Amino acid sequence: MSEPVSLVRGQRIDSADQPIRHIHFINRGLVCMVKTTDDGRTVEVGAIGIEGVANLLPLIDVPKTILDVDVQIPGTALRIGCEAMRAELERDEGIHRLMQRYVSFGLSELARRIACNRLHHIEQRCCHWLLIAHDSALSADFPVTHEFLAMMLGYQRAGVSIAMGALVKAGLIEHRRGIVTVVNRPGLEQHTCGCYRETQGELDDFLPPGKTSPVFAA
Repeated sequence: MSEPVSLVRGQRIDSADQPIRHIHFINRGLVCMVKTTDDGRTVEVGAIGIEGVANLLPLIDVPKTILDVDVQIPGTALRIGCEAMRAELERDEGIHRLMQRYVSFGLSELARRIACNRLHHIEQRCCHWLLIAHDSALSADFPVTHEFLAMMLGYQRAGVSIAMGALVKAGLIEHRRGIVTVVNRPGLEQHTCGCYRETQGELDDFLPPGKTSPVFAA
């Protein structure tokens, strides 16, 4: 029913206004939902890591995506066709309820991301993004540039460079040749906003550590 696939950095899983053919359950890596404005600028409106599903719209009977869905940190996923997923939801009530709860979590996370982008300091937002990336890369090292992070956060590159420089100076990360290395994870958690902890709390309620969705065992 499902098949393992590799996620390559820069790969576009779904394109805005196009039909969604597959749903991806992320095992490793980070996938970002990106909005492109009419003047060509882009901004991240959501990030999907090892806890997540890309794209969840078919779960609520929406056949086309409204955003571009791009791989930012390479990894792996389990991929299933939308029709096969819908058949599984009809067949298995447990999976159906689980996916309904995931949709609720996804909407909560989207609202949190909007509030975070509007209200929190850029250094806190950088920490938040780096923690999510660190979790999902399953490695202390992962690729990210100041230019890319500025685009994802919808912030000026100069401001992101200053924020990242402060994190390097504080000994929380190293950043060389487009590769970030997390060297002080607890310190990074102390410097982020409360949004990261709220997300982790909701994830623990949704799928307690050590338990696996039945979809992943398919």
